[in-house]
Amino acid sequence: MTHSRTKSPPALPKTPRMVRLLRLAILAFAALSLLALGLAIGLIGLEMALEDRIVPGVSIAAEDIGGLTRVEAIAALSAQYGGAEAAVYTFRDGERTWTATAAELGLSLPAEELVERAFAIGHATDGRRSLRERADAWFSGANLPLAYQFDESAAKAFLARLADEINRDRQDAALSLDGLQIAVSPGLSGRRLNQRDTLAALTELVLAQSDQREIDLVIHESPPRQWNLWETAAQIEIALSTPLQLVGDLPDGQMLPPWVVTREQILAGLSVTLSGEGEARRYDLSVDLSAFAPFLKTLAPTLGKPAVEGRFDFDPASGQLNPLRPAREGRELHVAETIRRLEAAVFDPLNRRVAMYFRTLQPRYPHGVTAAELGITELVSEATTYYWGSWQNRRSNIALGAGKLHGIIVAPGEEFSFNHHLGEITPEAGYLEGSVILGGATVTGIGGGICQVSTTMFRAAFSGGYAVTERNSHGYRVGYYEYAGAGPGLDAAIWQPEIDLRFQNNTPYHLLIESAFLGAQDALQFRIYSSPHWRTVVEQPIIREIVPAPPDAYVEASDLARGQMRQIDYSADGADVWVYRNVYDSAGSLIKRDHVFTRFQPWQAVFEVAPGDPRLDDEDEGADDGIAPVGATG
Repeated sequence: MTHSRTKSPPALPKTPRMVRLLRLAILAFAALSLLALGLAIGLIGLEMALEDRIVPGVSIAAEDIGGLTRVEAIAALSAQYGGAEAAVYTFRDGERTWTATAAELGLSLPAEELVERAFAIGHATDGRRSLRERADAWFSGANLPLAYQFDESAAKAFLARLADEINRDRQDAALSLDGLQIAVSPGLSGRRLNQRDTLAALTELVLAQSDQREIDLVIHESPPRQWNLWETAAQIEIALSTPLQLVGDLPDGQMLPPWVVTREQILAGLSVTLSGEGEARRYDLSVDLSAFAPFLKTLAPTLGKPAVEGRFDFDPASGQLNPLRPAREGRELHVAETIRRLEAAVFDPLNRRVAMYFRTLQPRYPHGVTAAELGITELVSEATTYYWGSWQNRRSNIALGAGKLHGIIVAPGEEFSFNHHLGEITPEAGYLEGSVILGGATVTGIGGGICQVSTTMFRAAFSGGYAVTERNSHGYRVGYYEYAGAGPGLDAAIWQPEIDLRFQNNTPYHLLIESAFLGAQDALQFRIYSSPHWRTVVEQPIIREIVPAPPDAYVEASDLARGQMRQIDYSADGADVWVYRNVYDSAGSLIKRDHVFTRFQPWQAVFEVAPGDPRLDDEDEGADDGIAPVGATG
């Protein structure tokens, strides 16, 4: 059954809470979808708008290039920073300067490269990365540094050109002489541009874009090496300042005029050389005045004075030496030391006067020397010759010559020279005229009779066993030398200065020569004192090949009257003569046998007669006189 009732209208049912939330979610989703759509549409539009442009917020250095195309950004950068390429740099070397622009030196602005790097921001192929980069640039900005490019090759080429102008080799100091003038060149420093260090300084300034645009070139200088140049020049100046004077005196003390060494002669002896290596190199200045040595050597005999040996005789009773003549110092010009002193004075500004240097010559046998010191103990040999019939001049010459040989000491190994100890045979020395053998005849000459002295001395030395080193015979047999039973072959001729008598003391002891002129006996004697070293026996002469004397010869003498005659030469047979000697040691053993040989020429007697004497007509002028071609003081 239907019941109807009048009721009040029913109430609307309430919406559940879940439904409300659902609706809200749907509305939110729709709103987000619309927003996303809008964003997508916006992003698409932005992507399209930035496809060829730089993302906003991007800048290079202080230049904002966001939103610009690459061409626009390149133009903006070039306008803002391209002026650096035109900057002018000045390079200085003292007062000299060179300029170049930064572009000429290799500086350039890489605008395209920088813009490409800026454009790459927000244009990555990865969309999310690209969005992130764009968002970062938009909100935080993206600033890229400005970096110039610097091509060092251009700068190096520029510096190399500068080096060609700047570099120079060092010129060391030099010294030369122009006549008597000294020319000194102090030299020139060497210079080298240090391109590496200069390039480093340039690079730092250019890349830093410093306001400093002037660069001091790095140059290495090598000063000229002068070594001891100025010292040497000063020495040369002293050397050539004034001439030198060489002074000396004669042996008697008389001063000689000075000899002058001129400035030109000093210059000729100067020598300047370089020695050593590197920094140890130096000028060596020397002087050589040895060119004056020959001149000084010619002066030496005049300026020198020989030492005078003491003369002695021997007292057999006491075994002592008795002084006969005191020894005396001598002197000789020392040429080498004199030259050395001259050379030293060349560089002495105060003393230009040099004394010759004389070396003192000490006698070997001064006063006080003893016979025991010399090994003189007894008579070891003697010889006596006679001059019977000699005229007075000959006797005087024999006495004078013998006296000059009295008291002489001869050292072991020393050679005795007759001419040396005798001295010159001259009238000034006291010798008189006598008979001498000259050019094939017996003639009158100074010193006749001296050969008797040399003959007697020779016989004493020969019989003493001493080594005879020079002996010359007469051209013919001289009667004086065969008196008292003496045989031929033991004569000794001398003729100054070529022909001498020499013997060597070949024993370990000194020997003393004594002479005795025995006027009352017409005899001359020589004695030799020493220590016995051997015993000598002289054999009798062996005479062979006897040649008779030529016939007598006659020559005209205007001072003779008819019937007068004067004999001037005496006849003698020619012959070959050997005289042997035997030398024995202390035990009696023969240790030496030797001999002297003489070939005597036949000699004719010569008589002087008055003019017109008939014997002159019979004289054979072509006859051979057989005279030896040497002279002798007979």
